[in-house]
Amino acid sequence: MSERPKKTQIALIGGGPGGYPAAFLAADRGLNVTLIDNETNPGGVCLYRGCIPSKALLHAARVIAEAKEASNWGIGFSDPVIDIDRLRNWKDNVVQKMTGGLGQLTKHRKIDYIKGHAKFSDKKTLEIRNQNGRELLTFENAIIATGSRPANLPNFSIDSKRILDSTTGLELPDIPKNMLIVGGGYIGLELGTVYAALGTKVSVVEMTSGLMPGVDRDLVLVLSKRLEKIFESIMLDTKVVDMNEEKSGMRVKLEGSKVKSGGQIFDKVLVSVGRRPNSENLGLENTRVKTDPKGFIEVDEQRRTSEPTIFAIGDVAGEPMLAHKATHEGRVAAEVISGHNVAFEPNAIPAVVFTDPEIAWCGLTEENAKIENRPVNIARFPWGASGRATTLDRNDGVTKLIIDPDTERILGVGIVGTGAGELIAEGVLAVEMGANVSDLEMTIHPHPTLSETIMEAAEVFFGESTHVYRPKKSASGKR
Repeated sequence: MSERPKKTQIALIGGGPGGYPAAFLAADRGLNVTLIDNETNPGGVCLYRGCIPSKALLHAARVIAEAKEASNWGIGFSDPVIDIDRLRNWKDNVVQKMTGGLGQLTKHRKIDYIKGHAKFSDKKTLEIRNQNGRELLTFENAIIATGSRPANLPNFSIDSKRILDSTTGLELPDIPKNMLIVGGGYIGLELGTVYAALGTKVSVVEMTSGLMPGVDRDLVLVLSKRLEKIFESIMLDTKVVDMNEEKSGMRVKLEGSKVKSGGQIFDKVLVSVGRRPNSENLGLENTRVKTDPKGFIEVDEQRRTSEPTIFAIGDVAGEPMLAHKATHEGRVAAEVISGHNVAFEPNAIPAVVFTDPEIAWCGLTEENAKIENRPVNIARFPWGASGRATTLDRNDGVTKLIIDPDTERILGVGIVGTGAGELIAEGVLAVEMGANVSDLEMTIHPHPTLSETIMEAAEVFFGESTHVYRPKKSASGKR
């Protein structure tokens, strides 16, 4: 242990997509910054075990799918030969390139980077433990950005290499003949898409009546239709009641109206039932920081906790658990500490599911409008009428606008289709700027592109879409 504590103006605990942007901005503002994380370089779960490796594998899966679809265009390819080791190494190299780059940016900004685990001794002091022992660090302000981890399946605690979670699933230990995914949320469906492309017969079990609970049903319907062709089976209104490892695999007993009795055998079971905040073992009891019943750290609009010297951002500070939300929260916290009067108060936080097709949305959804008993108008543009979608042989898409009936302001946007994640940013900008539907309609979009579907959805609202004949109704556009 150091005889004398080190000092810093800002201590960042966690180097993920919330922590390192906050550290970088604070350093750019001239503050002395210390960033603490368990990894050799910044990156967090997103870069090491989440967003980036999963998207690398999803890209590979999409290439395999396109090679098969090319037969519809008169182009034939032989079945792909998958070298699992090279694929795994390529994915790992992507991660190393990005995290290594962050390490260099940390050095360029003269941020003191400490590899280790930090724990609060009091509201102004951290104890950091690593392979070199422990040291004390005093700070003026601290930002907690410790992220989250995969949740376990309730009532099951089986230690087996046949059971995977989102972390071990991305490691690609092998390509199993068949796999059961427990949970029909976005993580499970993304990983299921990867393994199905690699040749695994994928089954999904979801305890509710539909995939991706809480997501717009118009969007999910399009995805579900495609997944029914890609996956071996999708079992809704079904739950896991028993699971045991046998020599031939995991025997899983399911309970539902359309499942076989006696259990089914799977080579691997991937448990994807959500994530839990990493708020334990931080020494919060030595501060006034409070957590809610789910373990999320309570913060105000400036991301300040009940302890004025300590902030919290990202997954550990509450839903939605999204990397870009963490990044913006981190920048807000850094701005506040730098002396600026700012707050985290977005009108729209985009969400993207990188399945095939992708789903993306922002702002108010049709379902939430019903729950709030809020009147809205809906404008939908089917991608069957999109020239660009037709040239891609991917007409399975819909662009949807949620519109205030009185002001014609854009309240929400939902998109399902190829590249939806790249398209949603225009919707976010529209909601944030308080754009009206006429603003989208009159904005000239390049042709032929998928972005035109946003413009044409606005045209649908007025009953004047060039490529969809849907006359204006009295409840729609006011022209």
